[in-house]
Amino acid sequence: MRWILTAVLTAGTGVLFATQAPTPYKLGMFQRGDTEFIGVVLGDRVIDLAAANTAVDGGGQTAIPANMKQLIARYESGVRARVVEIVRAVTAQSAKPPAYVYSLTAVKTLPPIMYPTVMLNAAVNYREHGAEMQRADASPSVQNTSGPPPGTAPPGTQTIAGIWQRSSGDARWNPYMFLKSPTTIIADGEAVRLPRGRQRVDWECELGVVIGAGVSYVPVAQAGGAIFGYTMQLDVSDREARGDGRHGSDWLIAKNHDTFGPLGPFITPKEFVRDPKNLRVTFALNGQTMQDASTSLMIHDVFELVSYGSSILSLRPGDVIATGTPAGIGSARTPPIFLKAGDRTSCTYEGIGTLTNSVTGP
Repeated sequence: MRWILTAVLTAGTGVLFATQAPTPYKLGMFQRGDTEFIGVVLGDRVIDLAAANTAVDGGGQTAIPANMKQLIARYESGVRARVVEIVRAVTAQSAKPPAYVYSLTAVKTLPPIMYPTVMLNAAVNYREHGAEMQRADASPSVQNTSGPPPGTAPPGTQTIAGIWQRSSGDARWNPYMFLKSPTTIIADGEAVRLPRGRQRVDWECELGVVIGAGVSYVPVAQAGGAIFGYTMQLDVSDREARGDGRHGSDWLIAKNHDTFGPLGPFITPKEFVRDPKNLRVTFALNGQTMQDASTSLMIHDVFELVSYGSSILSLRPGDVIATGTPAGIGSARTPPIFLKAGDRTSCTYEGIGTLTNSVTGP
């Protein structure tokens, strides 16, 4: 049990009393029968938020949004306080759970956000991942093996005018982002479908930053205020050549086949994430650990990426930024390992959760 001491002045006298801190929860989208609903996740249980809002004392005073984007946009305008009230009411009950509380196994988990307006991904945002890509000669963007090590700014690197200001002494290369189509999104438990004729499909287990407030050109120091919470994205990647080498990397082919964007399973509000810059990340393929690292190894941290992305595109509530993957991808191994039908993937970030997906053929 966690408690926060709060000071209250009564008739000029300082009185201390204990206020219970909110029980940590996660948020997601679910389906039961033909009905979709926003759910509050407590361990292996999920609360139907709209139904609970009606049943718990104070019902009707706060309107519950219809979808996750609306909830995120209105979270700090009464919705968060109501969620906390409902969670406290549910956790205080020792008898049979109320009718609006289900086992997670009794409902279908949907993507927490089905169609973000913008989904941005950071490319090569871990030094060791850059090094393995360079060794595997898998990306034209890092083919210069005679230059500085991955993550280090090549000679002549300059500020990106109006977008990314390089500070004195910053030896890192500039951030690099690409768009990933929201139509690639599938839910936890759904299958990644291998594209027809493509044999070199790879995994990248990434921390997803969910935007909470509309921002444009937000400074790094203020970027945390624009974040709602965190989730996971499996950035599935097609490493197959495009046949002609035109214009270097083809991010459309590499990243945007149908089902190439597993997302979820839930969103953890930022207040329950101790330090997004120091979370353990692991990825397992068929139960074997392939990636084991920490977000502390990012070249550009989550706040820098939010700032950078918002300086290119205005970000809106519910938009998602995937922050890159650490070393351990399949294409960089000797011999390479690629996803095949029947595989099971598991992407985990400490305190955020685990995103699990199967793989099927075309």
